[in-house]
Amino acid sequence: MRKFFEKIVAGLLTCSGFVTSITILLIVVFLFIEAFGLFKSKVIEDGYVLALNKANPVNRLSPSEIKNIFDEEITNWKEVGGIDAPIKVFRLENITDYYSEEELGEAYELAGDKIAELVQHNPGMIAFIPSQFVKEGSNLHLIKDNNISFKDVIAGAEWFPTATPAPQFGFLPLITGTLWVSLFAILIALPFGLSVSIYLSEVANTKTRNILKPVIELLSGIPSVVYGFFGLIVIVPFIQKTFDLPVGETGLAGSVVLAIMALPTIITVTEDAMRNCPRSMREASLALGASQWQTIYKVVIPYSISGITSGVVLGIGRAIGETMAVLMVTGNAAVIPTTILEPLRTIPATIAAELGEAPAGGAHYQALFLLGVVLFIITLIINLSVEAISAKRK
Repeated sequence: MRKFFEKIVAGLLTCSGFVTSITILLIVVFLFIEAFGLFKSKVIEDGYVLALNKANPVNRLSPSEIKNIFDEEITNWKEVGGIDAPIKVFRLENITDYYSEEELGEAYELAGDKIAELVQHNPGMIAFIPSQFVKEGSNLHLIKDNNISFKDVIAGAEWFPTATPAPQFGFLPLITGTLWVSLFAILIALPFGLSVSIYLSEVANTKTRNILKPVIELLSGIPSVVYGFFGLIVIVPFIQKTFDLPVGETGLAGSVVLAIMALPTIITVTEDAMRNCPRSMREASLALGASQWQTIYKVVIPYSISGITSGVVLGIGRAIGETMAVLMVTGNAAVIPTTILEPLRTIPATIAAELGEAPAGGAHYQALFLLGVVLFIITLIINLSVEAISAKRK
């Protein structure tokens, strides 16, 4: 009877592990399928075209060039390889500036002919219009609409997914913001975490350890939004006043908050690893004449390096994947940061802030899934790197 129950339990555990593995695999596959659908989307907003005068030889425009033209940062066609003529932007809502409602028809049935006529009489005009207004045989010259390219996404310097006529899906500001905040968070958290771990494991007496350790572990259970409020009320004003900044919501504020959040994980895992060092190794070191600090540095830390690196990895993972606290204190400016004292935006914060507003299945929606893939790859690279370093050190 006992063997029968043991077989049932073993079977349940096996099924549970199998189902869990399949679920995780399906989640990853779904993530990648949704993400890479972005590269099947067109540069120009769906259902619209960019129409030029027949005399204008420009056939292709990059997403950044389209944005700069409609933002009036590029003002002459010569700057993009076209004719020497000033650029004149036309949107459908501007049509009443040129024609009356009687000329356009009650249901705008004549709008297509009027737009074609307008573009023909203005060699430098570029018209952003619905494709339904472009009739066969019209004298309009249409810009070729290509698929969104991998280079424009990964190396793009602007994140503006709601821009018209060409949304900007540049990941570079978000990737650099994430790495920037995470790097400084670990630089702040690691020395403090390692110091406290050494104190709890090797220096503190039993009574002190029994008081401090539960308090530190309790910190990891505090919701991230509470850390965000703390950062917003205490850290942000302090940074603004200390560095005389116009705003305190900066990458440094995010790094400090993330460092505080990562500390409990780093301290707990590292301290447990150090306490697992055999007592005989400590006694042997002391018997050979080493001091307590030499024993810690030469014996305990090298023996516990695997656990220490695990704590660091978990701390980095907490920092890179954190959403709400970073969303509240970093300023959410999707720009490439040059210093840690500037507002920035991270990948998790972007996904959390925009996924609810992105139309399901659209380019913006798929771009956010692709950001999830990038975050997954960054975390995977960090884990593999730390494992390689740990194995080499061992």
